Amino acid sequence: MKALLVVAHGSRRPQSNQEVVELAKQLAEKLSHYSQVHAAFLELVEPTIPQQIERCYQAGAKRITLYPHFLAAGTHVVNDLPRIIEQATNEHPDLNIELLPHLGGFDGLAEFIGQAL
Repeated sequence: MKALLVVAHGSRRPQSNQEVVELAKQLAEKLSHYSQVHAAFLELVEPTIPQQIERCYQAGAKRITLYPHFLAAGTHVVNDLPRIIEQATNEHPDLNIELLPHLGGFDGLAEFIGQAL
């Protein structure tokens, strides 16, 4: 079983967090090869990334893909997410977690923005 977590920073503004939840719902409808798709947050709100990893694992996921919905490769992307992944895989050695490139790291992003403009 394979799961996808759309991970974001988390905001004091509920509407911002809801945008991430809605993105996860839209991706769940489009990506049938994931049995679970959820939003998760690094700070300020729940569910946290570790909570969602555990939720997926308990539901049977042995492979989890993290999509970091961050524009730049800051401290959270470079340090915090790998640390969270390491902790989770230490707790569950049979769990494989893949960290995708952050939003700003995707090839074609400039082209996409240019087309939108």
